[in-house]
Amino acid sequence: MMSSILLAAASVPVTPVWSPTVGIIISASSVVILLLTFALKSAKVGPQMPVLPISVPAFIGAMAFGHVIGIGIVLGLTNIGRL
Repeated sequence: MMSSILLAAASVPVTPVWSPTVGIIISASSVVILLLTFALKSAKVGPQMPVLPISVPAFIGAMAFGHVIGIGIVLGLTNIGRL
């Protein structure tokens, strides 16, 4: 059992160090997902954001999903050697 856990840990690719490029990719992904929330039918249900015309839950969901997508893009680009 222990050898299979060590084998799985040995096959993890090296993750990139933090750089402005990584931050830009994750931020751009979050903004794109935030813009896509305007297409939701229930984006205005709940307490509203002070500046944006969407609700707080829609904003938090968009930012969380944008970060997940951005991290996937960063790891994918690192895995193919582009980042």
